[in-house]
Amino acid sequence: MKRIFFAAAAALSLFSCSAQNVSEVSAEPPTMYVQDGAQLDIGAPEGYVPLNYSCQHGLWLPYMHFEDYMLGRSEEEFRAGLREILVQAQADGINTVYFHVHPCGDAYYQSDIFPRGVCWDGDYDPLAIALEEAHSLAISVHAWLNPLRCQTQEQMSALPETFIVRQWTADGRAKLLGERWYLDPSYPEVRVLVAQCADEILSRYDVDGIHIDDYFYPTADPAFDAAEFAASGCSDLAQWRLGNINSLVKLLYDTVKSNGSRFLFGISPQGNISADYSTQFADVRLWGSSPGYCDYLLPQIYYGFRNESLPFDTALAQWEELVSAPGVSLVAGLAAYKVGKEDQWAGESGRLEWIEDSTVLSREIEMVESSSADGYALYR
Repeated sequence: MKRIFFAAAAALSLFSCSAQNVSEVSAEPPTMYVQDGAQLDIGAPEGYVPLNYSCQHGLWLPYMHFEDYMLGRSEEEFRAGLREILVQAQADGINTVYFHVHPCGDAYYQSDIFPRGVCWDGDYDPLAIALEEAHSLAISVHAWLNPLRCQTQEQMSALPETFIVRQWTADGRAKLLGERWYLDPSYPEVRVLVAQCADEILSRYDVDGIHIDDYFYPTADPAFDAAEFAASGCSDLAQWRLGNINSLVKLLYDTVKSNGSRFLFGISPQGNISADYSTQFADVRLWGSSPGYCDYLLPQIYYGFRNESLPFDTALAQWEELVSAPGVSLVAGLAAYKVGKEDQWAGESGRLEWIEDSTVLSREIEMVESSSADGYALYR
């Protein structure tokens, strides 16, 4: 496996994070979460004590790379390929991975709700193996969900008619945007389905947390949900959409905590705070300043120091100010994938920064380590 970013990180002291002092999870009675008339059954926790760290040094394991070590691989080949990644990650100080289990309305785990992901064609359970291998190395595993993104049009048409999201393509709960379907979060039953995904994983696997990234509203076009907005009686589209996403995030947080208070729920929004509001209707200021929405915010601060619109140091300072609620941690997402590459969105002064300056990533890590943030995560 390629070591894209580890060389820059290895030079720094990455072993300062200590495991949280966790005691046995106390049993909690089963609960029923009700939101706008839609119900979600949440079972009692089984007693697993999650492995989490007070300072995360994280690594995303996205589905886009599953072709490299999952598709067409036997169980032994998949395990060996994944272990190679994890052993290298551990050697370079990584203590947490975000494993992509629900990227496109599908499942890379045993699910009664969602169809298998297209890269999972073997007779084994990829999430179970990921947990075995990571936990054997004392690496925490957060199950990574994309809450609203679903299958392409071609993929959806090939799925059974019993699949709930395929049924929703006929009534507006799922909407086609380009060639891909997206769930509409204005519907309570849509939000409950996303929470059921998290609950299914927590009830079946010893994951340490649930992690979602920035697939909230896929467009700012008012036509996307014009009928639902008109029926809502609200007058402000942006505020209405923010409220829908807040309801989704709150339900996810409550679902995670109902399985055990020490399981973590984290959100990885885009790094530009203004764009979070204007393009995806993600109320990051609320989530970072109020308890009850997340345990950590992991903004994707994928900028160099010479980025013309939003330099890295400016963005980091903005997020440090934004995350203020007790119990909510800030983890900085860093763009390891840009090392040695042209940054076409950085403006002329920043376009070649990652090519001309080999220290960008290591300097960003140093800056995060000296900030108020509780760690960083690398996207390769």
